[in-house]
Amino acid sequence: MLLTILGAGPAYTSRRGAAASSYLLQTQDGNGSASLVLDLGQGAFSNLAATVEPSTLAGLIVSHLHPDHFVDLVALRHYLKWEFLPPRRVRVVGPAGLSGRLDALDDSPGFAAAALDVEKMSGDCRLGPFLVCPRLVTHTDESYAFRVSVADGSAPGLVYSGDCSRPEDLVPLIRAGDTVLSEASFGAGPVAPGAEHMTSEEAARAAAMGGAQQLLLTHVLAGHSREETLAAAKGVFGGPVQLVTEGDAFEI
Repeated sequence: MLLTILGAGPAYTSRRGAAASSYLLQTQDGNGSASLVLDLGQGAFSNLAATVEPSTLAGLIVSHLHPDHFVDLVALRHYLKWEFLPPRRVRVVGPAGLSGRLDALDDSPGFAAAALDVEKMSGDCRLGPFLVCPRLVTHTDESYAFRVSVADGSAPGLVYSGDCSRPEDLVPLIRAGDTVLSEASFGAGPVAPGAEHMTSEEAARAAAMGGAQQLLLTHVLAGHSREETLAAAKGVFGGPVQLVTEGDAFEI
């Protein structure tokens, strides 16, 4: 799989050109190429559309119902509805209530359903060649981390934290050789009381405990040192560690 960072930003950032959480996975097999998106936060749709044709996605996964992880579904909906005749559709899997949140943004029942096939997350699912294995994590009432792999899931995959405050929540998803893509909203810390996020050191601890091959850090709030964020993780995890930014690409 090829991982491309469409958005590495958090809810707010001073980093010019940043977009909020969004990550593109692509793979190719005998049936051709396929693409899957994990989250689509503010500003990420334009990066998606500049990278692949959005209407061809095998699907899109939403980790939880904070706007910096799903609000550009509005842009995707508009694109699918108005760019094509007849409109095209994309499958979206996420927490309960996602369609209602989107409808409420436009104050229009059925707004999301005009172009998005929204399903509630309910265990492992296949979207094209991708196998998505979700796990509830501690953040909101319904927040998920995911392991994404292809075929039967035996090859190394990607474990994406979504937003998560307990490293031990991630460990059961990680298999030896996987890549962990984890939020580190408060950098090297400390985490603000009640924020329900992880530090880069905690993310590194989860990666080390699970036997991950590499750790990619993302979703760091403005005001937190990128150098200190990396240093804290490298002090715990012995493999490669990188703080990602928009446009970065990695072979998984």
